[in-house]
Amino acid sequence: MSGNGATQAKVLRLDAKDNVLVALTDLRKGENLSYLENEYLLLSDVPAKHKFLTQNVDAGGDIIMYGVLVGTTIESLRRGDLLSTRNIRHAAATFHETETTGPRWTPPNVSAWADKTFLGYHRDDGQVGSRNYWLVLPLVFCENRNLAVLKQAFEEELGFAAPQIYRSQVAELARLYREGRSDELKKAAFGETQRASASPKVFQNIDGIKFLLHEAGCGGTHEDARNLCGLLAGYIHHPNVAGATVLSLGCQHAQVPMLLEEIKRRDPNFKKRVLIYEQQKSPSEAAMMSRAIRETFLAMVEADKTMRQPAPLSKLTLGLQCGGSDGFSGLSANPAIGHVSDIVAALGGIGILSEFPELCGVEQQLIDRCVRKEVADRFAHLMRDYAARAKAVRASFEMNPSPGNIRDGLLTDAMKSAGAAKKGGTSPVTAAVDYPEYCTEPGLNLQCTPGSDVESVSAQVGAGANVILFTTGLGTPTGNPIAPVLKISTNSNLAQRMADIIDIDSGGIITGETCIERMGEAILERVIQVASGEARTKAELLGQDDFIPWKRGVSL
Repeated sequence: MSGNGATQAKVLRLDAKDNVLVALTDLRKGENLSYLENEYLLLSDVPAKHKFLTQNVDAGGDIIMYGVLVGTTIESLRRGDLLSTRNIRHAAATFHETETTGPRWTPPNVSAWADKTFLGYHRDDGQVGSRNYWLVLPLVFCENRNLAVLKQAFEEELGFAAPQIYRSQVAELARLYREGRSDELKKAAFGETQRASASPKVFQNIDGIKFLLHEAGCGGTHEDARNLCGLLAGYIHHPNVAGATVLSLGCQHAQVPMLLEEIKRRDPNFKKRVLIYEQQKSPSEAAMMSRAIRETFLAMVEADKTMRQPAPLSKLTLGLQCGGSDGFSGLSANPAIGHVSDIVAALGGIGILSEFPELCGVEQQLIDRCVRKEVADRFAHLMRDYAARAKAVRASFEMNPSPGNIRDGLLTDAMKSAGAAKKGGTSPVTAAVDYPEYCTEPGLNLQCTPGSDVESVSAQVGAGANVILFTTGLGTPTGNPIAPVLKISTNSNLAQRMADIIDIDSGGIITGETCIERMGEAILERVIQVASGEARTKAELLGQDDFIPWKRGVSL
């Protein structure tokens, strides 16, 4: 689906080695299809996004898609048979470390992008942010109530509160009830009008004050406490953050010295303001809160002095994410953002490909793309370690596809993974990092995270992603507190049905109206607008501030 686009075909083969074809539209049993000089008689209905065999395959035979093993047959199947979870099971190719001297790669022509810039917030450490936020976070869930009190006070009084459309609806119902007009409650109609924020915006150069509520910090393993502090340190170090206010109880596992140590790991010369308040050392909760409010406000006065300045596209760090994937994900939106990743890599920026359970079966391809043996070895080690952890709790990567994934054509984890890996484009893999490490190596970085959308996005932002490209075929409203999340739909039906959450429709790739390269370039243009603050994503407009740390251990 590269090139100049074409009229819509009914089916598509993704690799010359494949023994399946993907249905691009609903196909009917008994239909005769002609594709690449071959004729196929369909032995059953084949819904769009699903696959059928191009040859007979005996029981236990291989199913090949994207040129890799994605499953084996449970029973003998015939040419034209529909693949389903009833007749195939997950299977993936093994992988091994190689003596690599670096892959051969022909980067895309980036001459049109070389001199382009975005307007960002330049930090003392050389990073450039797409937003300017003050951050408030707890070291332990015990401080969540205090965080909620601060959130209401700061957001409403500084003009950052979201429009209270649903509050106004409840108020209208309450008014009718108080007036004794209960018979009108079921027929009450609500308009689209939104209330304005509680107050005018006080700080013109601050995009907001964000609060990272979470349920971690104590009761888990030492590894979980260290990982939480590392993740929070990544958010504090992040270029979209001007400074932070930290609330600590005092007795939890995630201690203040641990957080400060993790910050220093990411930047030995760290200079941002970090205000720390420990409740068990304060004379009272009220005294701690009043002090935190006053000092946070004063710090925001200083943060408001930072203004956007031009920055090269090499200062972009893109999180490459998918969620609610479907059978078109690997054909349209994923390769489109993969092309964006290749352009940014060629310009000296960073792309972060995560979700390790969704790289199962394509490990060897990624290993062969690593620039050094050390990178390949670390990626292989991280994959094996993750798989072993899953096995220890009686799980495995093959349990990754969700009911929605399966319903829309992603029948096995390896099939899902082969399409998910397309988000990483074709550029060399320059680094493999564990959770919650920070990404600093230009090029494509592989980051160990779960496949869970919010945990993975939370990790990518904690690793430095200043814009997230999030593809979806089924629709998901996931966002992030400090990094804009651009939603790209894999198909036009979704873009029309859930227009309130989708930023970009890549369905034209499926219909032949556009191609992967053109769509990727259009996405990059939107990234520049969003990174410059000229546009806000749908997730930002909806206030989708999702944040979930990855808990790798057990509760103790």
